[in-house]
Order: sequence, then structure tokens, then C-alpha cells
Amino acid sequence: MEINQPSSASGSGLPLGNGQKPGERLRQVRTSQKRELSDVSRELNIPQHILVALEADDYEVLPQAAFIRGYLRSYAKFLGVDGNALVTRFTEIYIADTGRTTTQTLDDSPLRPLAKISSHKQKRNWRGLRWVLVLLCAGTLLYALVQWLSDGVSSTTAVETTQPTNTLEILPIPQVTAQSATTPTTLPIQAAPATQTDRLVIQLSRAATLRVKDATGKDLLSGRQEPTQPLQIEGQSPFSITLPEAEAVQQLSLNGEQVSLSPYIVNGRADFRLSR
Repeated sequence: MEINQPSSASGSGLPLGNGQKPGERLRQVRTSQKRELSDVSRELNIPQHILVALEADDYEVLPQAAFIRGYLRSYAKFLGVDGNALVTRFTEIYIADTGRTTTQTLDDSPLRPLAKISSHKQKRNWRGLRWVLVLLCAGTLLYALVQWLSDGVSSTTAVETTQPTNTLEILPIPQVTAQSATTPTTLPIQAAPATQTDRLVIQLSRAATLRVKDATGKDLLSGRQEPTQPLQIEGQSPFSITLPEAEAVQQLSLNGEQVSLSPYIVNGRADFRLSR
């Protein structure tokens, strides 16, 4: 049970107080509006434990800073509070509270520049080409050895056939039974190797339009989607992802690894490729 402390100066129209943290301000406005935390969680489609940590300004248990900024803006808009002021105050205190920066570097993210991806593929292709050349050389040497041995056996056979023979050898004819004639030979069947697939999960905070293609250019998801449940997409990476309303994406993960979108959002839109 949550105890609301009466305050005549806790309305949503008042500015953020000096030293007041973003979560403290949101909780103050919510209690003044007599809203239950469960109702806010249901309306914003944000888990209640996230809202509890947000109001307590407990950033150690919350996701990355980009997600926290999105939560603050959604919560502030719902209560009628200035979200920009809350995000500004959050940026000021986040480093001091957690010791982490509010941005994520590319080295820590599964989002890798296309140039690095291309370079990695070139190195992998060159290694594969070297192995092909080695196998071709080995096959050529083996073929030459077999031919040399075959020529030697043929020469020996030719010499032996020139010698006169005085006797004929009668070889027994193998008996073929009805069972052996009708029983087919069973050959082992090798199972085809399974193609490795990647799993992409997108959680929306509101209805939004998005498009996802796999490595072959096939559309895996396209059109406007509702935030009823996480969108789970399976295919072969790299995925080509287009998010015209990037701020509507609450969470994004590839093969269980969380991905931050903030470095790739330009004018509210994100268009990028994602690979494992």
C-alpha cells in the first residue's frame, strides 16, 4: 500500500524543484493526481516494477540510459509534466549515481558499422578460399598418385597376359537366392545440416509502423503493429530494420542481447542493419 502525503504545491504545472530527482517529481505528481501505480502501468504498458524503480530513481536496476529516458518521457507526458526538464535532470545525476555514461559505444553494442561487417566477411571469405586451394592441391596430388599406380598395375597385367597358359580355370558361379535377389541394399541417409537462425524481439510502447528484412532481403515483418505483446522474429542476420517511429520501441534485443537505439535515431527515425 502506498501512502500519499498531502501537498498543496505538488501539481503537474509546477517546475522541477532544485535538487529534486526525476522519479521523485513523477511520484509527487502521481500521488497528487491520486493515480494508482498499477493503473499507470496498464495505461503505459510498462511493467510495474520498472515504474517503482523509476520513481525511486534506482538506476542500477533499470535498463540502459536510453530506455530510462524513454520511460521518463512517456510517464511525464501521461501526467502532463515537462518531460524535457526531467530528462535534463536525469542526465545531470545519472553519471554521479551509477558511474556510467548516458550513451553506449559501438564496441559495446551488437549494432556494428557496415564497414566492419564487410571487412569481417572479406577475411572469412579469404580464409575459406585458402582452404579450397589447399584441398584442390591435395586432390590433384592424390589423383596423380592414383593414375601412376594404375599405370603400373596395367603394365604388370599386360606382361602377365603375354605368357602362354596351358590350363583353363573354371570358376564357380555364385548362387543367387530369391531372398538376395529381392532384398534391396539399404544405404545410410545423412541428415542435412540445420541452418542457424537468429531471434529478434521488439517490444513497443504504443502502436507503430516498422519493417524488418532478413539477409536475403525477404520481408519478415512489415506494417503497423500493436503493442499487445513482444514481436518475435526469426531469420538469418543481418536484419535490415526501418523504424519511422523509433521512440515507440520500448525494448529491442537480438539473440537475448539488449540493443540501444539512441545512437542511431535521427529526427525520430532509425534505419540500420543488425547482425550477431
